[in-house]
Amino acid sequence: MKLHFTKYQATANDFVLVDNRKGEYQFTPDQIRKICDRRLGVGSDGLILLESDPSEEFKLIYYNPDGTQSLCGNGCRSAVDFAARLGIISSQCSFSAFDGTHQASILPDGQIRLQMNDVKSIESVNGDFFLNTGSPHYCKFVTNVNEYPVFVEGRKIRYDDQFPEGTNVNFIEKNDDHSLMVRTYERGVEEETYSCGTGVTAAALAASQQGLSSPVRIHAKGGSLTIDFKKTSSGSYTDIFLTGPAKMVFEGSLEL
Repeated sequence: MKLHFTKYQATANDFVLVDNRKGEYQFTPDQIRKICDRRLGVGSDGLILLESDPSEEFKLIYYNPDGTQSLCGNGCRSAVDFAARLGIISSQCSFSAFDGTHQASILPDGQIRLQMNDVKSIESVNGDFFLNTGSPHYCKFVTNVNEYPVFVEGRKIRYDDQFPEGTNVNFIEKNDDHSLMVRTYERGVEEETYSCGTGVTAAALAASQQGLSSPVRIHAKGGSLTIDFKKTSSGSYTDIFLTGPAKMVFEGSLEL
């Protein structure tokens, strides 16, 4: 099978995107692993299929490199830019994804503003925070995050028995200017990624539990993003937006 694809990166969180509106592609876990492999395939943090949807402008299917599905915030932003390049949308859209319907817009400066779904609660776990922003995230505040052993410590928490389905793990450091530095170990990738959209969203909401107010500027290894949100009197979060760049890198074909 010959696969035409487009490569994207969103704050160096990188993806292989495929226009599957005709429904001609179906992938096995082995094929997904090959596509995402950085030596044997294209190389990416995930595979995204853009498909037709009966009620929204498109449907987004996201696969982690191990073949599992989840929501990917940076992947969604990349897909919005991809949909605009395909002529499916203009500057605003509504699409379906792993956790339901999302709205997004392309701002005048080219950045993508994605509305995340509401977060009902944040759980305190061993002095840290656990929440679901479309994917499960464990948030731990640390000092000197640039030197922190993210892979070793992240892997321990990711496979801890208290998380039967696993979890992503974010290590967060507060800056003097009230921004955050965030590094993330991603479930499904099983490695630290340069950025994670659902992860930085979780980090911002966790920081709000310690008094940080919206908007929150986040610095990841791959670049900077902004999170806006509203916190209700009951402790839930609404009107959550993830904003940042998404760039096409190249197009190509791969023989599977």
